Amino acid sequence: MSRREEGQPVNRTRENIRRKRKLLARKRRLRLLRFCVFLLVFGIVLVVLGFLCMTLYHWGSGIYAEYQVRHETYLARREARAGELDPRFDGYTNVLVLGLDDGAGGPETADGRAARQADTLLLLSVENETGRLRIVTIPRDTWVPIPDSAYEDRIGTLYGTGGAPLVVRATEHLLGVSVHQYVAVDMQTCADIIDLLGGIDLYVESDMDYDDPEADLSIHLKQGYQHLDGKQAQEYLRYRGTDLGDVGRSERQQQFVKALYEEVMRVRTLTKLPAIAEILQTRVETSAEIFDSAHLANVLRQMSRTEPETWMLPGSPAESDDTIWLPETQAIGEGVEKLFPEMQTHIDDE
Repeated sequence: MSRREEGQPVNRTRENIRRKRKLLARKRRLRLLRFCVFLLVFGIVLVVLGFLCMTLYHWGSGIYAEYQVRHETYLARREARAGELDPRFDGYTNVLVLGLDDGAGGPETADGRAARQADTLLLLSVENETGRLRIVTIPRDTWVPIPDSAYEDRIGTLYGTGGAPLVVRATEHLLGVSVHQYVAVDMQTCADIIDLLGGIDLYVESDMDYDDPEADLSIHLKQGYQHLDGKQAQEYLRYRGTDLGDVGRSERQQQFVKALYEEVMRVRTLTKLPAIAEILQTRVETSAEIFDSAHLANVLRQMSRTEPETWMLPGSPAESDDTIWLPETQAIGEGVEKLFPEMQTHIDDE
C-alpha cells in the first residue's frame, strides 16, 4: 500500500473531528444566542410587569385615597345629621317619599320655568327589629310654616322653592318625627316601575272621569276591581274627586301603597328587582348614599309581610279656602305616640 493511501483515513478522521468541533461550536453559539434572547425577553417582561404593578399600585392608592376622603366626608355628614335626629327614633328607618308632578299649571321659578311640586307625600317608617311598616299620608295642601321663614305655605309647594331637604324639615316639624332619608320620584318613573312589576290590582271606588288639556291629563277609570298598568295607576293617584278632594286623594294613595307593597312582596317580583334597582339608581332623587346601602338592604330584608299600618294626617279644611288642609296639632301628637309606642318607652327610661 502506498504512503498516499495510508494517509487518507487519517485525513478523513481529522476532517470529521474538525466538522464535529464546528458543529458543537455552532450549537454552543445557538444556545448562547437563545439564552441571551431569553434573558432579553425575560427582562422586558419583568419591566412591563413592574410598570403594570406600579400603575396598579398608584391607581389603587388613588382609589383608596378617594374612598377614604369620601367616606370621611360621609361620616362627617352623618354625624352632623345625627345631631339633628331625635334619638327616640334610632330603632326606626323613616323615609319620606315624594311623588313629583310635572309642574304644569303650577307656579313658575325665577327663570320662568314651571316649578315642580310634591304631589304625593308619604312617610314610610320601618321598625328595624320587626320589619313592621307604618305609612303616614300627608295631604299636599297641608298648611305649614316654611322653615327659617316668617311665612306659611302648602307643604307640596315647598319642593319647588327649596327641594326635598326643605320638605323634609317641614315634615319633621309638622310630625315631630325624625326623617332619616328622602326619596323623590316623578310620576312617569312610578308608572314605569308599575309596568315592570306587571301592573297592580286595585279597587276603584267610583267612576273617575276628568280631563285637563293644559296638564295633558285625561282620566277615565270605571268603578270596581281592576288590574291597572302604569299609566292607569298614575291616573288613579292624580284624580281629585269633587266629594272629598285632596282627602279622598290621600286615601287612594294609602290604598295604592298597600297594593304596591303586596305586589313587591310576591315571590315572582324577586327576578325583577335588579331592573327596578337600576331605575331607582338612575331616575330617582334620594339622600341615601352608597355607604347607606348595607343598612337599607338589611331593612328591606327584614320587612314584614303583614299589611302595613296606615294613618292620614289629622286636620280639616280651612274656612277661608277649603283647598287648604289645616293640621290638628294635638291629634297629630296623639297619633304619633300610637304609631311609635317605643318612643314613649324611651322617654320613660330616661
